Amino acid sequence: MSRPKYPEILKDYRRILTVQDISCVGQCSLTVALPILSACGLETCILPSAVLSTHTAGFTGYTFRDLSEDIPKIEEHWCREGIKFDAVYTGYLGSTGQIDMVKSIIHSCMKEGGVAIIDPAMADNGKLYPAFDLAYVEAMRSLVAEADILLPNLTEACFLVDEPTPETYSEEDIDRILEKLAALGAKKTVLTGISYRKGKTGVVIYDDGKTDYYEHKKIANGCHGTGDVYAAAFTGCFMRGMSLYNSAMVAADYVVKCIEYTQRDPSHFYGVKFEPLLPALMSELEP
Repeated sequence: MSRPKYPEILKDYRRILTVQDISCVGQCSLTVALPILSACGLETCILPSAVLSTHTAGFTGYTFRDLSEDIPKIEEHWCREGIKFDAVYTGYLGSTGQIDMVKSIIHSCMKEGGVAIIDPAMADNGKLYPAFDLAYVEAMRSLVAEADILLPNLTEACFLVDEPTPETYSEEDIDRILEKLAALGAKKTVLTGISYRKGKTGVVIYDDGKTDYYEHKKIANGCHGTGDVYAAAFTGCFMRGMSLYNSAMVAADYVVKCIEYTQRDPSHFYGVKFEPLLPALMSELEP
């Protein structure tokens, strides 16, 4: 049996900070971001916004501890040590007050020319998540203004631009929403879960007033945490040098494969089995 070959040393070994919660069980947030970004060959640093015993979908009686008190002290220590990041990627935050804390970290700890990737993880299927209200949405708009790349689903995008989530829509409707997100300050947007025809869905990539669309298979029964898997895979690909469009495409294909794999096990209701398919994602990053 031959020994496995070690990969060549990356010419640009990048350090990423991801800020989101730890759901100890549930395959979402940091327990998704850390392994996916690491598998993409990135030094992955974490800043937990909260600790939950499980995620909030499908479980009851879960514990929740807000870590807001620790975040300014962590930022202060990083500043003293001169620690800087090539990108700051945010997901589910523990409270409205943490949004200003994240903005401060982006300004103080991100390298010049770094990339702020904002997943406004707060809503889906036309509704806000249980922990959030309209005050959180208003605060999130200020974080959108910091975004080099914004990664919302349609519900989140509609909350951000103060529109109801439509049951049906045209390309013109989506273009209008994307233009409103740009007016909030988002430099580029990848909008997920956009379906223009039956049996298909996809992602719309908005960059400098131009839109591209990548369509893929729509799976009727999704899995919890796929948005986090998508955001992490996108960030990993983009920070390894893929284009905006190719990063959006590879991440979408990876999520579809993960959902299909997970559906083989009907008892796995609480997350998506992304780990066995990490080699498929890593292979997309090979030269």
